Amino acid sequence: MKTKRTSAKRSSSSKKPSRAKTTPLGESIVHGFEEAVAWPKGEVELRTRVIWVPDEVDVHAIRAKSGLSQSQFAERYGFNPRTLQDWEQGRRKPDSAVRAYLTVIDRNPSAIDNALRN
Repeated sequence: MKTKRTSAKRSSSSKKPSRAKTTPLGESIVHGFEEAVAWPKGEVELRTRVIWVPDEVDVHAIRAKSGLSQSQFAERYGFNPRTLQDWEQGRRKPDSAVRAYLTVIDRNPSAIDNALRN
């Protein structure tokens, strides 16, 4: 036996609201959510940004270039002096964040000085 489908009338209060005009920020957020839903399904490939961090840094050379002693270098840039000694003597290796920090110290020490002093 077939049943007849009846449609109920919607009251004016249950009407789906019309989509308001969106801002560029709103559109960007919606697009981001759409990508986040589509990515696990393999429907989109997300953009990635690669920041190059050297695999190894010569901590001793960076410190020597600065003209600072181990204790001065450690104090100025926030390192534990013992850890700095371990890096320089090859007993330990700095992690990627520290390698990035040391690279900036080597290439642009005034930027670090300005950031830490101001």
